[in-house]
Amino acid sequence: MSDAVTAKSVDPDEIANFTAMADEWWDETGKFKPLHKFNPIRIGYIRDQVIRHFGLQADNAIVKLKPFSGLRFLDIGCGGGLLSEPMARLGAEVVAADASEKNIKIASLHAEKSGLTIDYRHTTAEDLATVGEKFDVILNMEVIEHVADIDGFVSACVSLLKPGGIMFIATLNRTAKSFALAIVGAEYVLRWLPKGTHNWKKFLKPSEVAKCVRNEGLIVRDIAGASYNPFEDRWRLSKDLSVNYLLCAVKPD
Repeated sequence: MSDAVTAKSVDPDEIANFTAMADEWWDETGKFKPLHKFNPIRIGYIRDQVIRHFGLQADNAIVKLKPFSGLRFLDIGCGGGLLSEPMARLGAEVVAADASEKNIKIASLHAEKSGLTIDYRHTTAEDLATVGEKFDVILNMEVIEHVADIDGFVSACVSLLKPGGIMFIATLNRTAKSFALAIVGAEYVLRWLPKGTHNWKKFLKPSEVAKCVRNEGLIVRDIAGASYNPFEDRWRLSKDLSVNYLLCAVKPD
């Protein structure tokens, strides 16, 4: 195992699990189908919060098409690049990191085929922090429930954030409802995800995530729930935080 995957926050079993599924990242009917369905609301939430935070509203058509121009993004735990690519299309300079080398290879190949320039790296948040990298926006999406050392991981991420920057965290709440839907329903009944994809005991309550980022000096700006409508087969943002939720926090100037 290389140094890139031996940081304290990295759980080797989790990396092995996602590496085994890596070939299917861009198959919208495969094992990552739920994430493809979920992706539009993640993109919309990030877009709206970043535009609001940095005051990027403008009448200029180019700014509307690429509102993130001039901003440096980090997509930590990027997987196959499902968020990295939309961020690049919106104009961001994207560094995308993952502890699985296979994920990085697949993501890099897909970006090349798509004509996108994304700086994919087989590394960890801790290693990036060690070399002094800094970012305007950090995407920490569906990652925190898979790390071994949450406090250390968040601390490393916050150290990577520029003063005035914004970080997003998306994860699953630890409730009876999330166990029923995200574990029993998604993995065993509907078989949307392979069994063992998630460990309910590692899910985090919004209060726990908020406390964690506040301990590192960030200010929680917004928390939104995400709800799935089976009749419409689509996700939407909601006030229901009982299963999936998204949080954004800012670093004071």
